[in-house]
Amino acid sequence: MKRHCLALDLKNDEALIAKYEEYHREVWPEVLDSLQDSGIVHMEIYRIGNRLFMIIEVEDSFSFEKKAQMDADNEKVQDWEVLMWDYQQALPMAKPGEKWLPMEKIFDFKAS
Repeated sequence: MKRHCLALDLKNDEALIAKYEEYHREVWPEVLDSLQDSGIVHMEIYRIGNRLFMIIEVEDSFSFEKKAQMDADNEKVQDWEVLMWDYQQALPMAKPGEKWLPMEKIFDFKAS
């Protein structure tokens, strides 16, 4: 199993942030099914201010390319993504069309 960490910003508006969190308390079942079908085993999203940090643990067969294609082919997931973009904004270093950006691990500590 592999872990990926990604980042994205929300629009810096408390009402929009509250609504975004409300949606994530009841994510649409079709979106949850899509996550599982793509090989994502565990996902967590954390927030500080308007910055989001996502951790996903995935099966060996998972790929971001495969997930993107599955999302493109799923009308309900596309509806969710369009809706979420009302609350999200790209990171300053994102290329056009990029949302969640992968983060680079720079430190790893394990107690002995």
